[in-house]
Amino acid sequence: MRYEDSIRQIKGVGEKAEQRFHKLDIRTVGDLLEHYPRAYDEFHDIVKIAEAEEGEMTALEGVIAGRPSLYSNGKLKIISIVLQDETGKITVTWFNMPFLASRLKMGTRYIMRGKIGRKNGKLVLEQPKLYSKNEFFKLVGRMHPIYPLTSGLTNHMVEKAVGEALNSVEEVTEFLPADLRKRQELLGYKKALHDIHFPKNQVEYRKARKRLVFDEFFLYQAALQAIRVRNYPKSMYVMEKKQELETFVQNLPYSLTQAQKKVYGEIEQDMTGGITMNRLVQGDVGSGKTVVAVMALFLTVCNGAQGAFMVPTEVLAIQHKESLEAMLSSYGIRIGLLIGSMTAKEKREGKEKLASGEWDIVVGTHAILQDNVEFANLALVITDEQHRFGVRQREKLMEKGDVPHVLAMSATPIPRTLALVLYGDMDLSIMDELPANRLPIKNCVVGTDYRPQAYRFMKEQIDKGRQIYIICPMVEEKDEVELESVTVYAEQLKSIFPPDISIDFLHGKMKPKEKNEVMQHFVEGATDILVSTTVIEVGIDVPNATVMMIENAERFGLAQLHQLRGRVGRGKEQSYCILMYGKESKEGKERLSILAGSNDGFEIARQDLKLRGQGDFFGVMQSGDKLFSLADIYEDAGLLKAANEEAKRYAFDEVSMFYKKNRRLVEKLNSYMGNVSL
Repeated sequence: MRYEDSIRQIKGVGEKAEQRFHKLDIRTVGDLLEHYPRAYDEFHDIVKIAEAEEGEMTALEGVIAGRPSLYSNGKLKIISIVLQDETGKITVTWFNMPFLASRLKMGTRYIMRGKIGRKNGKLVLEQPKLYSKNEFFKLVGRMHPIYPLTSGLTNHMVEKAVGEALNSVEEVTEFLPADLRKRQELLGYKKALHDIHFPKNQVEYRKARKRLVFDEFFLYQAALQAIRVRNYPKSMYVMEKKQELETFVQNLPYSLTQAQKKVYGEIEQDMTGGITMNRLVQGDVGSGKTVVAVMALFLTVCNGAQGAFMVPTEVLAIQHKESLEAMLSSYGIRIGLLIGSMTAKEKREGKEKLASGEWDIVVGTHAILQDNVEFANLALVITDEQHRFGVRQREKLMEKGDVPHVLAMSATPIPRTLALVLYGDMDLSIMDELPANRLPIKNCVVGTDYRPQAYRFMKEQIDKGRQIYIICPMVEEKDEVELESVTVYAEQLKSIFPPDISIDFLHGKMKPKEKNEVMQHFVEGATDILVSTTVIEVGIDVPNATVMMIENAERFGLAQLHQLRGRVGRGKEQSYCILMYGKESKEGKERLSILAGSNDGFEIARQDLKLRGQGDFFGVMQSGDKLFSLADIYEDAGLLKAANEEAKRYAFDEVSMFYKKNRRLVEKLNSYMGNVSL
């Protein structure tokens, strides 16, 4: 039997069972062997009744005290007995197993294993299995696999099929080199595959899991390394360092942070070093990534080439163009804008200026990606808010030049371990320092009874000339969901605040032109309070906004809350974030207290990842599938780092070989990155 064979080849798997396996996307022998247990039932020694603990799978040994009782509770038929040992008694119950009434004998000793529950304040043993001494002690210390199932497929059926497959498969190919396995102290693949399904003990399980987790990380990292070698060859644009850039930095009205200097040094080394830059700059909100991007653009233009700066929203594009002009126009650098809402004439003229080289830099949205947009000499592509653009979109922009340098920026706080997974084909720079003039945001976590006080505080801030954000999770009012509606909320505020306070709202269902007008009014200071959904998470920079209140804050992930909070604290004035929970829960308040206690986006993201798990974070990717079967990028961060380092040891052709051996990896990468072939 081979990996590629249909599961129908496995003894005991008929047509009906095959259809049920298909529901779990198990079609081949290999699919089945990679359908790993989700948990294990581990048999421990018998405990005394007095030592039994609620919620635990427990084996008890004792004598039945009294006759079994059989009674009905609606459709349920319940058998109840009392089991006794030298330390005490416990009630044992079975549901819908009336045949046991004649089998269980008063005064007879039994070994029973089941879950300890509680009923009427007393512990009970629920639905246990009965064992002879020989049967039970053969199982003690063994770990029995528990598999993900679907309707009509029992755990016993899967376990039996896996056992048959392991015994019958002719060859399990070892694809990791022996020296790598030795360095990382990894089991052989065949042994690991057997032991992940049927480990004798925890030691065997941990060794098997380590090998298979390493495989998942290594194959993914190796594929990204190969993609990187293929996609980013020797640079066509080798830049020279320019004195003008030093003059530009000296003339800035502030000093660069050490983090900014370090990150720009890495960018400059790429652009002058003869390879094509492909770098992701991760920096917390307000860390000064834009200035570093402007320095890279300045270097590009000084070397006689063009740069493109793509951002996710039109208002942000307009803001960036204005700030770039303020910094660069005195050096004779010409900056253009290309966004969807421009007139046909404006677009046509802009495209002509790009194609002729009249514009040195263009700032724009997805409009830059249109097929008829051409550049005279595009050497640098910058994308802001990297996760908002798919890999294919980034590559489409790159195709407008002759393998230009790529700089992606993200204020979305992602732990380094996760960034290595999501953006493994890119070099990573971390900007982990805020400018000295930035005041930390003051945070508070409150219930809805604090709302009147919050409104009074907002009124005080508006009287000082400041502006306010209020974030709601929903657009439309729905009776069955107790969430604030943006449109209704805005109307309610108008009846609470004086008429001279301007209130507007923003949500994702509005037309682009409407959204742009609303945001532009807020940028210009014409709106005092902006009620918005999370559409505001990325998009505008308003230094005058000093208060952010988030309704139903418990509904959001910590990383997203931090992003929302980042809309304030962008000016010189003290800013505030009010996290208001709609439903009080201990867990919800603990989560929000993490945010209230820290303004460090990377630490918050680490905590968020720990609380929510990798599944939610992989929603950042275009494919909603979970990337790994066993690996967890938080729990297995050490193995991820080791796999990343090992993948870099191998040449392109070797990496291609590893990659081709894992069909599932190919499918997952293709769903994320497009058509990947090595």
